[in-house]
Amino acid sequence: MRRALTLAGGLAGAAVLSQYPAFSQQYLQRLAGQVDALTVVVMDFDASALEAGLGREEALTQLTGTSFLDARAHDMRDTFARHARLSDNLTALRAATPMERIAMPQRMADPATLAAAWADFEPALPLSTPGAVTAGAGFVTGWAGIAALLALITAPFRRRRGPTPRQEPALQRPTPAAQPPIRKLEGVRR
Repeated sequence: MRRALTLAGGLAGAAVLSQYPAFSQQYLQRLAGQVDALTVVVMDFDASALEAGLGREEALTQLTGTSFLDARAHDMRDTFARHARLSDNLTALRAATPMERIAMPQRMADPATLAAAWADFEPALPLSTPGAVTAGAGFVTGWAGIAALLALITAPFRRRRGPTPRQEPALQRPTPAAQPPIRKLEGVRR
């Protein structure tokens, strides 16, 4: 039973992690779309600021005076920071091979992009080297996770295998010492 459960855990882990390369590709495509959309907003703001003879920071400091303008300045600062962060992640992910992307999950942590990629993702059979590598890693992870969980659950019910008490040898029936054969006395009848 234990082997069957650990095998099932390994297969489940393989099935889940084998999808990572395809999901990372879809995330990369979504990320590119997010960066493109944010670039339009950033360039539009910068163009408006330049037209007014201002730099970006000067234009942001002029967005004050009312609660709406203060909120808009705050929103634009968040947009600039997000654009810079996502652009950096996009550059790194595009430069990486599918095998290298396996070690870069921190570059795929934008919640909005992650949710959008997940909503449209359809699992497929992994027929690539990265798919095989992640399937293998998933199998080992799933197998080890289930094995550890089962060991933890069954630990209180196992017998302790400490030193066994020394057993005394069983009493043995004394064996008669070898006696010389009895000779018949000649001439004596019994």
